[in-house]
Amino acid sequence: MENIVLVIHLILALSLIGIVLLQRSEGGGLGIGGGNGPNGGRSPASALGKLTWYLAAAFFFTSISLTVIAAQKAGSGSVLDRVGGVAPTPVTTPDSSLGEGDALLPPADGDGSLTPPAAD
Repeated sequence: MENIVLVIHLILALSLIGIVLLQRSEGGGLGIGGGNGPNGGRSPASALGKLTWYLAAAFFFTSISLTVIAAQKAGSGSVLDRVGGVAPTPVTTPDSSLGEGDALLPPADGDGSLTPPAAD
């Protein structure tokens, strides 16, 4: 059931994108310009405009349906309730192969001075 609604939802989304892109731009983005002649009123809705509203309503319906289906499948309770138990404490013992913060330095000579790499 969920897969069927999901496929319908995806088809509606793609159709809605296509229908919106096919429509004529009325200009007047953010209310600037595009007064629609001397009356300034809105023109009657075209067939593409009505189809856009129907597709949008169907898209919202399938969105809500998918949410309800997902809620029914989900178990009761929170994710934090399912974790349970005590969190493990991190191990803080230092690794003996690492020095006291010198792990990135090359090994030192016996007298403590660093030896440059041998040139070939």
